[in-house]
Parts: sequence; C-alpha cells; structure tokens
Amino acid sequence: MDEEEKNVEPIKSSDEVKTETTQTGERKGFNITALILGIISLISFCAWYISLPSGIIAIIFSIAGKKDAGRGMGVAGMVMGIIAIVLTILWLVFLGSMIMALNEAGYTY
Repeated sequence: MDEEEKNVEPIKSSDEVKTETTQTGERKGFNITALILGIISLISFCAWYISLPSGIIAIIFSIAGKKDAGRGMGVAGMVMGIIAIVLTILWLVFLGSMIMALNEAGYTY
C-alpha cells in the first residue's frame, strides 16, 4: 500500500488550477473572434454589407491569432470567412445577372 500512496498525486485546489492555466499565457481572443465573425459572415452571405466586412475581418483576426492557442478556431474562422466571401460574390453576380435579364425582357419596376 505504500507504493500506491506514493504514486497518487495530491488534489489541487481551485486557486492552483487557475494560476496554472493563466500563467501559460494562452490567448484565444483573436481566434474566437475569427470563428464568430466567420460564422456570422457565412450565415449572412445574402447581405453583402454584413458578410464582406465580417469575412474580411475574420481572415485578418485568424492571421493575427496564428501563433496563439486555439489555432483550430482561427483556421475554421478563416475558412468560413473565405467561403462566405466567395458565396457573397457569387450571390451578387447572380443578382446582377437576374436584374440584367429582367431589364432585357422588358420588365419595369
């Protein structure tokens, strides 16, 4: 039983756990922001005035948080921002072509 007692680590208090995680210097702010903005830009790709700025800022924040903790969130934010920008551009091209087609058909609005 002495060997088992030697191998057991003492339970750490909540203060010790908090200081361990905060002293490592893990910053996730840029990557979390990039993820949130990527989600917003992807959801709102039909509204170009929301999607384009939030997609661009998501890409910028994911690049800024490249070396921070939570890189997966930053990469996901970057990918979603890029996809949202492409979808927004395709949506604008589609709307432009529909307006041109309606004008050629003689539709007055």
